[in-house]
Parts: sequence; C-alpha cells; structure tokens
Amino acid sequence: MNTEHQSQSGPDSSAAGAAACTRIAAVQMISGPGVAANLATAGRLIAEAAAAGAQLVALPEYFPLIGATDADRLAARETDGAGPMQDFLAATARRHGLWLVGGSIPLMAQDPAKLRNSCLVYDPQGERVARYDKIHLFNFHKGNEAYDEAATIERGDKLVSFDSPLGRVGVAICYDLRFPELFRALAQDTNPLPNPLDLLVLPAAFTETTGRAHWEILLRARAVENQCYVLAAAQGGRHPTGRLTHGNSMIIDPWGEILARMDKGEGVVLAELNRQSLVDTRTSLPALKHRIL
Repeated sequence: MNTEHQSQSGPDSSAAGAAACTRIAAVQMISGPGVAANLATAGRLIAEAAAAGAQLVALPEYFPLIGATDADRLAARETDGAGPMQDFLAATARRHGLWLVGGSIPLMAQDPAKLRNSCLVYDPQGERVARYDKIHLFNFHKGNEAYDEAATIERGDKLVSFDSPLGRVGVAICYDLRFPELFRALAQDTNPLPNPLDLLVLPAAFTETTGRAHWEILLRARAVENQCYVLAAAQGGRHPTGRLTHGNSMIIDPWGEILARMDKGEGVVLAELNRQSLVDTRTSLPALKHRIL
C-alpha cells in the first residue's frame, strides 16, 4: 500500500509552528438526492462553524449526494479538478479562510462503470492540498439490509496525510475505521517515528445498524492507540430516500475522551485541539515509542 504525505510551506505549516489550541469542527448532515440543496446546507453549516472560530472543518461522507440508487452517484461523478462540487469546496475554504476536509464526493474512476469515493482537502487560500480515495469498501448483509460498495466503487491504494498549522493530519473514510493497520501505516508514513498523527479526520455515513454497535468504540480506540485527536463527521438521520444513518459526529482527545458529539440531525460539533494534551499524553504514556512492530 502506497503512502502520500503532503507538506505545506511556511513557518506555521508543521506541528512545531502549531498554535497551542485550535478550534476544529465536524459538520453533520442528512443529505438527500439534490446536489444543489446539499451544497447550500453544507455552506450554511460551514459558515456557522467559521463564525464560532473553527480553523479546520470536516464534512461527512457523500455530503453532496445520498441518492436512491447507485446510479445517482455514478451520474454525479466529476472529473478530477473540475466540477461544481469541487468548485464549492475551494470557494468555501477561501471565503472563510479555513482548512476544509471535504467529506467525500464521487469522482471519475479508471473503470468507466465505477467511481472513486474521494475526500479532497483545501487550505485557507482555496488550494487543494490532498486527495484520499477510500480504500476499504463496505460490504454488509443482514436481513433486508445489504450494501456492496465494490459493485460501483473503485478502491484507492494510497494512504494520505498532510501538514497544517494544527499539526499532522491523516484522512480516512467511514469503513476504513475498522482497519487499525491502516492508521498504524499512516502514522509511520514516509517519516520515522516519533512523528505520529496529531489529528485523524474521518468523514462517514455509518448505517444505524453498524453504527449503534461499533461506531463510538472504534473511534475511541483509534484515538487511544494512535494518541491523537479524532474528528468524525457523519451523516445522521432519516434521509429522503429512507436510509437511516447513525450520526453521532464527535471529537475525541488523545486519551479517548469524547469532547463533543451530536446524536442525530443537522448541525456543527466544535471542540479545541490542545497541543499540550498531545504532548502530555505521549509523555506520560509513550506507547508509540514502545512499538516493536
């Protein structure tokens, strides 16, 4: 599996230049089949987060479109670098002067019959600094509930992290959460330890069935074992198509404590990323330095 680490230039681009405390936000949505309406909702909620002082905002998986069929997402695919969804993300990051982790959008794949489920990251100038394509594709069958993402999605093959004024940020999407080896590899990246992730951002659309059972425990485990903050932005509620997503967007600190969360509905979850908390956790319990594998 390949890794991709993107560094930004300037004195405040790394953990060393990061502010002691930075406000971060997860946007929770209940997206429907209309792209324009979903973009308007996302824009309103991002503006709310920005007004509350958030310097990094994350949107949920498939924030512009949760349609009735897979064909809806295929029809909405954009070419990498061009399209209204990408234009929205760039313009919104620039307008509010913040780091924007764009949930995920459908992009064209090498296979013309499939799409890439892609998370795009933009800096405060509206420049794209990272792209992550979902690696692990959800497959679930229980009773009348069934999902098989591999039928229409082409998996990615690169782990992605980037440097920001908040520190080192890793990106994953939804079902990736169940694979701790992904995050261990991401923490190693192209840099030798100790250079762990400071923040893990996870856009998601967990089902109510799997989310009720596993969402919180998996998120807290990823925070504890990687000694980093976790920012999880979710779809959360009954969608116009009838689908029910779990919600519970949350922000978790490196000790595994939930700092803020929202159960169901649209809204913004806000908390402070405190760099001293990262230092204290890793100093008092230097587990990352004790790894032998």
